[in-house]
Amino acid sequence: MDKLTAARVFVDVAYSGSFTATAERLEMSRPMVTRNIESVEAWLNTRLLHRTTRKVTLTSAGAACLPEIEQWLAQANSLVLQTQNQHELSGQIRVATSMSLGYAQLVKVFTEFMKRHPKVNIDMDLQDSTTDLIAQRIDLAIRIAANPDPSLIGKPIAVCDSILVASPRYLSDYPPITEPKQLTAHQCLGYKNFDRHVWHLRKQAQFQSVDVKCKLTANEATTLLYAAVHDGGIAVQPNYLADPFISDGRLQQVLPEWTLNPMKIYVLYPSRKHLSATVRALIDTLSAAFTPP
Repeated sequence: MDKLTAARVFVDVAYSGSFTATAERLEMSRPMVTRNIESVEAWLNTRLLHRTTRKVTLTSAGAACLPEIEQWLAQANSLVLQTQNQHELSGQIRVATSMSLGYAQLVKVFTEFMKRHPKVNIDMDLQDSTTDLIAQRIDLAIRIAANPDPSLIGKPIAVCDSILVASPRYLSDYPPITEPKQLTAHQCLGYKNFDRHVWHLRKQAQFQSVDVKCKLTANEATTLLYAAVHDGGIAVQPNYLADPFISDGRLQQVLPEWTLNPMKIYVLYPSRKHLSATVRALIDTLSAAFTPP
């Protein structure tokens, strides 16, 4: 049996804690996962995993061997990277991201990447909720966050600035908004994962936190964007979504002299030590695409 494949299966099981999850992620049968684990244990002549009906955990020998096996796999991947022509990248990459970031920022990057590497396929999983990358067989997650999941590996690739927006028609029904505290008298549109409807604003040395009332909430930014367009109230929106609607007059910026706390766009993945050459190339492409010229 291929020792590299068996080693990759062992590392995946070590992180997933489940033969079934690894079988789904690596697209092989569960008996084949078992055979690969048995092959590694026979090769090293030691038991690497404790198996129960509920969970799979590392033995002390397995915990000791895991870093060495990961290093060995990393060296094997490095050899592939040194010899593999970039035009021969192939395989499928599963990417989890939000709908707004996906259609506004990522689709263009992905389509250009696939044109350069025609043997690569990208499967986008669009959702704003936190994803268990291993269980869902996700290779990369691209998230806007203040503090990403500490169990994941990754790096920030861009800063995401946001602004307050509302439709001109909605704003015409109220006196001009000149101070953040006036937001408490308005209908606001709340993003479920955004500071629990407390909006933090800054103007030079001034800071204000406003506890706003949200009659409509959602876990997806484009829904709140179109609610604002249809006179639903004031929403927090990333600039990359709001700017085109401000340009064509459908939205107007509220409190333009005040800024919201910026967040970062992260590329996240389960482990850096056994990423494929194709996934590494896509990470590099994303980093370059979001770097200002």
